Amino acid sequence: MSDIALFDSHCHVDFHHFDEDRDAIFERMREQGVTRVLAVSVELEQTPRLEALVAARDNVWFSVGVHPNHEVDVEPTEDELIRLAAHPRCVAIGETGMDFFRHHVDPAVQQTRFRTHIRAAHKVNKPVIVHMRDADEATLDILRQENIAGCGGIMHCFSSSWSAAQQALDMGMSISFSGNVTFKRNDELREVARQVPDDMLLIETDAPYLAPMPMRGKRNEPAYVRHVAECLAEVRGVSLATLAEQTTANAMRRFGLS
Repeated sequence: MSDIALFDSHCHVDFHHFDEDRDAIFERMREQGVTRVLAVSVELEQTPRLEALVAARDNVWFSVGVHPNHEVDVEPTEDELIRLAAHPRCVAIGETGMDFFRHHVDPAVQQTRFRTHIRAAHKVNKPVIVHMRDADEATLDILRQENIAGCGGIMHCFSSSWSAAQQALDMGMSISFSGNVTFKRNDELREVARQVPDDMLLIETDAPYLAPMPMRGKRNEPAYVRHVAECLAEVRGVSLATLAEQTTANAMRRFGLS
């Protein structure tokens, strides 16, 4: 049993990738000191599965939302997001945002969808989980226009410049780093991570994707967030215990947990 308490602020533990060994991944998580996770939605059809997951485990919370590049027959509405977010274990809206790396969903549709999520988040007073990939200017402009500071949010799996991070921080956004911050050639991203203020830093896995070094190429899982924490502790010149305490407190505060 580990003597630290880490919070994986973004993973997808309800995905089919874990159907064969879900109990085991929670046990490995516990052994590595990962005491809490947020299971993040990419489609509204996922919500019943997420509700069942949190009903079975007291250390999991969830979000509701539709990924910017997820194709749907009917776009989510504010009312639908608000209704689903009323669940007592739902602590965030998203993941949402803008993604110009892939082109499954037209950018104009992504923009409308993103604004819908932020407006719903304002009404339920829950933070927005923001996916931003090759779309910094568009994402940050919408965050400003929709007054993200009013409900707060998280820049999930941050992989952009310090300039983009500063703009997000100025709007009160937390910055969350995933396994890619550990990759050997990502010195620039580690430099961004070094500069994020202590109280705005989060860690995540995005499991089953983006496994950190030395697990790169394998299925990711919440236990591996410890590798992200170890990397950031080294970069920031603090102990793992300090990094764990800071990021867990930040996540608890951001998600309104006691």
